Amino acid sequence: MSAAEAHGRERVQELLHHLVEVATTDADRKVAADDLAHQVKLAGIGYLRTYEILDALSTAMDNKKKSKAREGALMGYASLATIVGKPTEPHLIPLLPKVLDLYSDKDKVVRETASTAGNALVALLCTRGIKVILPHLFEGLVNGKWQTKQAICHIFSKLAETAPRQVASSLPDIIPPLSEQMWDSKVDVQVAAKKAMADVCSVIGNVDIEPFIPALISCIAKPEEVPECTYKLASTTFVAQVEAPALAIMLPLLSRALSERKPAILRQAAVIIDNMCKLVENPLDVEQFLPKLLPALDRVVETAADPELRDRATKARATLILVGGGDERPERKDVEPDTLLSILKEVIAAISTTPEDIDTFEVVDLKYICSLAAQLVNTRVYDQTEWRSVVEPYLVQFNTEEDITAIVSAFSERCRQLEVEAEKAKKKGDEEEDDGLPLLCDCEFSLAYGALILLTKTRLRLKRGARYGLCGPNGSGKTTLMRAIANNQVENFPPPDVLKTIYVEHNLQGFQGADSVIEFCLNDTKVQEMNINKAEIENILESVGFDSERRAQPVSALSGGWRMKLELSRAMMLKADILLLDEPTNHLDVKNVKWLESYLTSMTTVTSIIVSHDSSFLDNVATGIIHYENRKLKQYKGNLAEFVKVRPEAKSYYSLSEAAFSFKFPEPGFLDGVKSKDKAILKMGNVSFKYPINPKPTITGVTVQLALSSRVGCIGPNGAGKSTLIKVLTGEVNATSGDVWKHPNLRIAYVAQHAFHHLEQHLDKTANQYIQWRYQYGEDRELLQKETRQISEEEQKQMEKVIMIEGEKRQIEQLMGRRKGKKTFDYEVKWVNKVHDDNTWMPREQLESLGFAKMLQAFDDKEAARAGMYARPLTAQNVTKHLADVGLDPEFSTHNRLRGLSGGQKVKVVIGAAMWNQPHMLVLDEPTNYLDRDSLGALASAIKDYGGGVVIISHNSDFVKELCPEIWHVDNGVCTVTGARNEMRVEAKIEFKQEEEMTDAFGNVSKVKSQKTKLSRKEKMMKAKKKKAGLGDDDDDDDDWVV
Repeated sequence: MSAAEAHGRERVQELLHHLVEVATTDADRKVAADDLAHQVKLAGIGYLRTYEILDALSTAMDNKKKSKAREGALMGYASLATIVGKPTEPHLIPLLPKVLDLYSDKDKVVRETASTAGNALVALLCTRGIKVILPHLFEGLVNGKWQTKQAICHIFSKLAETAPRQVASSLPDIIPPLSEQMWDSKVDVQVAAKKAMADVCSVIGNVDIEPFIPALISCIAKPEEVPECTYKLASTTFVAQVEAPALAIMLPLLSRALSERKPAILRQAAVIIDNMCKLVENPLDVEQFLPKLLPALDRVVETAADPELRDRATKARATLILVGGGDERPERKDVEPDTLLSILKEVIAAISTTPEDIDTFEVVDLKYICSLAAQLVNTRVYDQTEWRSVVEPYLVQFNTEEDITAIVSAFSERCRQLEVEAEKAKKKGDEEEDDGLPLLCDCEFSLAYGALILLTKTRLRLKRGARYGLCGPNGSGKTTLMRAIANNQVENFPPPDVLKTIYVEHNLQGFQGADSVIEFCLNDTKVQEMNINKAEIENILESVGFDSERRAQPVSALSGGWRMKLELSRAMMLKADILLLDEPTNHLDVKNVKWLESYLTSMTTVTSIIVSHDSSFLDNVATGIIHYENRKLKQYKGNLAEFVKVRPEAKSYYSLSEAAFSFKFPEPGFLDGVKSKDKAILKMGNVSFKYPINPKPTITGVTVQLALSSRVGCIGPNGAGKSTLIKVLTGEVNATSGDVWKHPNLRIAYVAQHAFHHLEQHLDKTANQYIQWRYQYGEDRELLQKETRQISEEEQKQMEKVIMIEGEKRQIEQLMGRRKGKKTFDYEVKWVNKVHDDNTWMPREQLESLGFAKMLQAFDDKEAARAGMYARPLTAQNVTKHLADVGLDPEFSTHNRLRGLSGGQKVKVVIGAAMWNQPHMLVLDEPTNYLDRDSLGALASAIKDYGGGVVIISHNSDFVKELCPEIWHVDNGVCTVTGARNEMRVEAKIEFKQEEEMTDAFGNVSKVKSQKTKLSRKEKMMKAKKKKAGLGDDDDDDDDWVV
């Protein structure tokens, strides 16, 4: 040992002795502490090891007999932190637990000095060093005395101010132990804990939750506030991305809410979990909370009495597991400090110009550097300023400035290569093979619809000339994505001046304008902007089948298929780079679908993104599939068949029987006189119909009939008259000539081709509210709007005419009742200015001849509706269950407005609304439009089990073949019937199934009394008497009733 080293050791020993043994005043101890720190700063950080300074301070802190020794050691600790600075940080942190213990020392001066020492370290601490000291702070909260706990709470408040980002990332670890202190028996600790909780929670950075932070903190200390806070959060629209800090602050509330007994609170907690988890991007953020939330949700699922609550909890549980990674949960692959330590040693050995061996003392510094660097790597931060801040202060004592700059650069680059290699391994096999097509776009984006997150940081790669099938269940956001692309609302997607995108949807399906086809195209603003002349427009229209006669037709006179072709023609005129086709085969017949396939495959420079539930169409057209998977877009090479090979669970795209769920339709009600399912209940005889604006009839000479056993598929080319035939059959329009017969009590559910027109006036209602509005007066309000129910001025005048009854002039006021006659029904007539005793029974034929056909029809409709209501009151609970039977989740049927539902969900609402009054006949015009394959399979299953008759218009051959043995082929207005009912083997007799239970508005469930199936002896005698008197019976022929 040299003389200088001996002198240095002697000086340090003297200062340490004076600091902890000799000094009698605080001022003397402060001088000695500062002198000691200056000696270390002057001689280098190695002094701490060479002269065992840290060991001496540690021993003095443990001296229980001498408070002055403890105080001196704390002063030395504080001086090293403030005077020597950053280089001491790795070496002072191990002594922090002893400093924290001295916060509760019995000597007041020692407690105050401990506070000074602790504050000095906190002020010195690198922001990335917070995670290093957290274990010491948590240990103090668990085992420390109340003064220590209070001091630690103050430290958390300071850390939230000085390093908010690092505190936010550590919130999942901080909140549980800190929240426990809010229940401490010492009031001072409670106050400090509440303030610390407010401070640390203020850094979460979630704008949706920030307004509720005071309430969330308060309900931790006051459990009675949990219900109110839960209600507030459940009614909040969450839009911001949810990360681990936000989940951490929500966890105490959700845990307690799921322990409540009230079903309403349990449901709201499940809703919050479901809504928040849908906004989580990183599964690892959720994974750490699964052990705490899953058992609570499982308990609700298993024990809750309310089925709707169980369903909601089940969905929340499924969402929680899904965003947590599902069955294939990702493992945390954070880089460990030990991995980086070997890299850092190699870098220093290669660069350092001071080739001394790294000793044990320096390893402390290197390990600390690696613990900070690991945080940078795991958060993907490679800014050189950040890296220099976590490396330079701790190497400056051992390396030159030039060496440190080189070490920082090399170390950060080596660490970045670790991530690059991991990313390469992750993406290996995911990259598409080079198919020779030029790349059109490659972007990453997120997508939301209102409060619902549809896609989060997903990648979309498109190539020129490729044709992509966009697949996913109803409500996943397929149409929303295409609209966002068309409206230039997708982040990082090329702008319209770089890539022209044209969105082809179904805007014309409800068009009622008087413009001709050619005028419609000429008046289109986008066509005008491109200066396309009339001749070019006519050529394009001619190429897709619009001859001169059809081009002169009004758009409103076109069928749904021709309207779809007009929209496609307009897209062709605009010369798009990307065609966005939303259900392009809807309304198209087989011939036009083939034309569309040829057109799309012939375009080698136009990229197409296609949403279609027609599996054969996607097989023939698609070169790739873009599939929605857990709020990501995953791309597969090949057509739909190739996709199903890779994802066998998607085979419902091909087989309707593979659907994941099924619908259930209500059983039709009783019909007087109908004892066999083969008995005709609806007929058309030699019917023709012509629209006023058309020169010739749309349908001519149609003769068909339907029974409860009917399963009819109505097929034919676009514009042949299929939908018109159905409208006449169901009473939507009046036949121009011919007869339409139906059973007076027959109830028909009609889902039109343009199904959404039922909902257009009710978009701000929920589906539940819409059905309650539609049936609130017993009869179907939509039925009253039909043309066949509107009374014209001529008809009104005819009804007001005076007639002679029993030699007296009388005027009919209203119909009061109905009874069965010999061949038809008799109706009780109330006369104007006559009492009820003067009412008269009149046969139907006589009333029809007097011009009261529509009044009779309205009365029959009321009677039919009344017959269908006896066992199922119009309550919100009954409507919710009914809509669930047709595949609409209560969350969408009762808690979301119609405006926010997808196309497929709206179709389910229309079907559910039409089926509410337990119809005997279901008529579906293009039901496959908008429904995904699972929903289509569920619909097919429901139709097979349905007890009433079914008529289906569809171009979906799979759907028609599977369900309909009887086919009505309509072409040029003529209907040809094949596979009629007499070829079908059906039961001779029919038994109408009744609802076994009914639920009233208060939720009370009662048994429904069954109707008698056999007549008593007395009833048989009465029936025989009526028959003898000519009043008729229930066994009339088909022609016993006429409309």
